[in-house]
Amino acid sequence: MVANQFLAASGKQISRKTVARRLRGGGLYARRPVVCVPLTRQHRTTRLQWCREHHNWTEHVWACVLFPDESRFSLSSDCRRQLIWRVSGIAYRPENIQEKDRYPTRSIMVWAGIMINGRTRLHVVANGTMTGQRYIDEVLLPHVRLFRAAVGDEFVFMDDNATCYRTLAVQDCLDSEGMQRLVWPARSPDLNPIENV
Repeated sequence: MVANQFLAASGKQISRKTVARRLRGGGLYARRPVVCVPLTRQHRTTRLQWCREHHNWTEHVWACVLFPDESRFSLSSDCRRQLIWRVSGIAYRPENIQEKDRYPTRSIMVWAGIMINGRTRLHVVANGTMTGQRYIDEVLLPHVRLFRAAVGDEFVFMDDNATCYRTLAVQDCLDSEGMQRLVWPARSPDLNPIENV
């Protein structure tokens, strides 16, 4: 693309390798755009408020929190072949970010949770999507309840804001099992440390 622009501007032809070599010489390297969730001003405000409310929690308190997450592995992967040229350390500038909300199709989902001193077993969500009842039957009762019993009354469960996790049946199950849920703001997956595992 740069070679074509150079040809149009100067009338001289150069190769892609020459362009790449010159860009690298200037400190620019081909990188995939960072994919992130788009945030509004309201999202940023509620995220900041949540962080201020929890900034004084001690390591002991955080050690009682189970951070779960699910991941979807797609059979038709997005190869993300589109590259951008940028200097190191500027990945999160707006021009280097590609916002993406949707998961690819044809996939399998797995669920797991971590704590400071432990982790759950990996659970494969077979045949389809997670629903509130499946979440109770396949995740909360067989996996999360064990951690609640081991940690005791200080146990806190930090699941995300997915619709299937916010059903009345799920909330009733958490209440009946004595599991306290840590409420967190919408569009804040990066506040969950399991996102980096």
